[in-house]
Amino acid sequence: MKKVGNWLWGLVLVALGVILGLNALDVTNIEIFFPGWWTLIIIVPCFIGLITDEHKWGNLIGLLIGVCLLLGCLDVLSFDLVWKLFFPVMLVLIGLMVIFQGSAKSAVTKKIRKIREAETVETEEYWATFGGQDIDFGGKEFKGCQLDSVFGGIDLDLRGAKMKGDAVVKASSIFGGIVIYAPEDVEVEIASTPIFGGVSDNRKRKTARSRKAEEEAAGVSGEESGEVAGKTPGEGSEKSSGRNSEKNSGKKTLYIEATCIFGGVEIR
Repeated sequence: MKKVGNWLWGLVLVALGVILGLNALDVTNIEIFFPGWWTLIIIVPCFIGLITDEHKWGNLIGLLIGVCLLLGCLDVLSFDLVWKLFFPVMLVLIGLMVIFQGSAKSAVTKKIRKIREAETVETEEYWATFGGQDIDFGGKEFKGCQLDSVFGGIDLDLRGAKMKGDAVVKASSIFGGIVIYAPEDVEVEIASTPIFGGVSDNRKRKTARSRKAEEEAAGVSGEESGEVAGKTPGEGSEKSSGRNSEKNSGKKTLYIEATCIFGGVEIR
């Protein structure tokens, strides 16, 4: 999806450059700064985000707001009507987002609730307001924590942390950013509520590439072992996949419960 986003942004910039060039040569007379042109700053990124981003509700809300403002500037809709309907429509959309995302993430949410109910001590809380904070759990036991970023940034490094079981990170990013460096030997599950923001799991791309490499290596190994021992290639690959599934079944899980309002959470 990142490549699709780059293509779309590239096409937007190329189209803008061509229009400006043709206007400069008096070939065309396309008015770029029409009434409400500034609403495109909201509309274009949200439209591209609907295609490329995994979490689309924030982009959908932004797109609707941008379109309503544009129609108001073009006198298609009355600004009085736009402002009267703004908050009711926002509440309806946010409510629908919470309902549908809550049902989609019900399994993860239930697991997070179960872990929280089993906690015997309060988790540590970290704040960053109009500033930054770096948190490193290297060599320390990690049982979970709460991160709150308001117009600030937080970096949480768990790569050297000791996790004896599943843990929950509750992350709230409001006009801020949070980066979580997760250990390589744990699974990551996300339950998020994005409003003009979102959560990006960059580990997925790395995991997909490494899994493909492992499968290719296992396939070659299976073929070689099958030829030597007189077995078919499929038998070797089945044993290899069985070992991989056994290894993955013992993995611990890091649950990310995120709320993003004009902010973002990134997992690396």
